[in-house]
Amino acid sequence: MPPAFKSSSSAPLLRVENLSLGFKANGKVTPVTEGVTFEVRPGEVFGLVGESGCGKTVTCLGLLRLLPKVGSAVLSGQAMFEGKDLLHMSDEDLRSVRGAEIAMIFQEPSAAMNPLLPIRSQLLMPFKHHPYNGDPEVRVTKLLRRVGFADPELVLKSYPHELSGGMLQRVMIAHALLLHPKLLLADEPTTALDVTVQAQILELLAEMQRESGLSVVLITHNLNLVAQYASRVAVMYAGRVVEEAPVADFLDNAKHPYSQGLLEALPRLDEAAHVPKPIPGSVPSADKYPSGCRFRDRCPYAFDRCTVVPQWTEISPGHRVACHLFPHPSPSPLPSPSVAMEREGGKGVR
Repeated sequence: MPPAFKSSSSAPLLRVENLSLGFKANGKVTPVTEGVTFEVRPGEVFGLVGESGCGKTVTCLGLLRLLPKVGSAVLSGQAMFEGKDLLHMSDEDLRSVRGAEIAMIFQEPSAAMNPLLPIRSQLLMPFKHHPYNGDPEVRVTKLLRRVGFADPELVLKSYPHELSGGMLQRVMIAHALLLHPKLLLADEPTTALDVTVQAQILELLAEMQRESGLSVVLITHNLNLVAQYASRVAVMYAGRVVEEAPVADFLDNAKHPYSQGLLEALPRLDEAAHVPKPIPGSVPSADKYPSGCRFRDRCPYAFDRCTVVPQWTEISPGHRVACHLFPHPSPSPLPSPSVAMEREGGKGVR
């Protein structure tokens, strides 16, 4: 088993507060994320999890302002990185941060790579825009070997279409690590890789984290990766964070019904009789978010109060949840769906 990433209790490297993001069309703004708040500390891996369509990727693209500018993307809130607000700094200042201080591994490497340029040109390009003490060719070759290429020179001569999806993913990972960033936004970094290469890549990130104090936001739907590598986790659903906790506490004591549903959907090797239970339904599109709690249409515990947006409740130090089932600091266990409905004297919000 690869060594787990260590955690840190230092002041946050990145503090995201009330980040809301929407897209404007025909004079109307459709909200995609709302009030997203979390922090990433120096030298830790922070997991951001949820189903596809929950807003994980667009949140991180918004942090680096890699969204359409011409009248469509609308951002509000704060994203403080070492005392600088990423959402309000000038384009020139932000360009000096992208790649050098904050890097991103994109989910679709085939779409992120330029099909008209060989890999060498694309990997050397960041060195033209950021100062670097050393030989760029040596750095590129070394990283390609570390991500699993036995013949880096052959890869450097290749065009993106000549490489498989897994090979492109490894090139993308090397590209993100070129300039020794302080923060890495890793969007499904091992999706296109087989299990052996996944372990190799995560081991590489763990080594760099130990060597240089690299912080990582691990964007994934794979709770097994979060369990093995992250120290804290935030769960997103339909554009909102619904639970945040230390990973060990989350795995043993998840509170939000959506979080519990994600865990119930996992296969378990230690319980032969366990049958994974999928969450009924699917994540609604941004233009069809329900009022109040956005999970209420899929939640077995939904009741009348769920039409109101739930506030945060502190379950324990570092563990908070946004759910009407926990209105007090010391909540009782989850009631059955029928009890939850009867509590408000209704039939539940379905």
